[in-house]
Amino acid sequence: MPEGHVIHRLAETLNNSYRGRDLSVSSPQGRFAAQAAVLDQHQIDKAEAVGKHLFIDFDAPSLTHIVHIHLGLIGKLQFEPVSDLHGQIRLHLDNGTEAANLRGPQWCRLITDGEYAAAVAKLGEDPLRGDAYPARLWKSVSRSRRSIGSLLMDQKLFAGVGNIYRAETLFRLGISPFRAGNELTKAEFDSIWLDLVGLMAEGVRLGRIDTVRPEHTPEAMGRSPRKDDHGGEVYVYRRLGMPCYVCGAPIVEQVMEGRNLFWCPSCQKN
Repeated sequence: MPEGHVIHRLAETLNNSYRGRDLSVSSPQGRFAAQAAVLDQHQIDKAEAVGKHLFIDFDAPSLTHIVHIHLGLIGKLQFEPVSDLHGQIRLHLDNGTEAANLRGPQWCRLITDGEYAAAVAKLGEDPLRGDAYPARLWKSVSRSRRSIGSLLMDQKLFAGVGNIYRAETLFRLGISPFRAGNELTKAEFDSIWLDLVGLMAEGVRLGRIDTVRPEHTPEAMGRSPRKDDHGGEVYVYRRLGMPCYVCGAPIVEQVMEGRNLFWCPSCQKN
């Protein structure tokens, strides 16, 4: 499932290349045809990411004028030539020079302002948003007996944080994923939040997740670059059994919150 930086990049592209233009809106697949007709020949007022959710607000006069997209595990929103209509396209936005094509989302809904507000209210604090309120998040984390590895995957707390950022941030700070939230100090929580803000902002800028510090890059260590579908240089994610770049101990794995958690038992004892 795409992590929050991917959704923010999509919103950024929609705002830069599609907002303010009369768009041809359709649903070649047919499943969103009635909703697309409401939006056809209207303009995007704003595209916005909140965690892993994408909201595209149109200037259509209908009460239902906001497209709410969650990509889920296999969904993709791709920017392609207008004539490229291969596959099952749920939503097609044509700005005259290129098209935004949505395929295989978990959901694509047309919603009202009230439904938008209700959806956002269910989400936690997004490290990529300027209106995030980490002090409110700290109150929830500091009272919880759940592990920080579990809390980081809770979208009602850390909106947009996924499996990779969870594993990498905790490793970078030397924090065990099994520490309870109420065992963290305020300084540790602040470090987690600030590290997520920095790493995820880089993800938006680069379009991939890179978490290793300069001294641990392939060039600095004389090692081969990582080869993985997700791309990017990481410390522990999907590195089961491989030596830790810092201490040399083998990286281990365990299922937590239904996802494979990776960590270094030597570097993350606390």
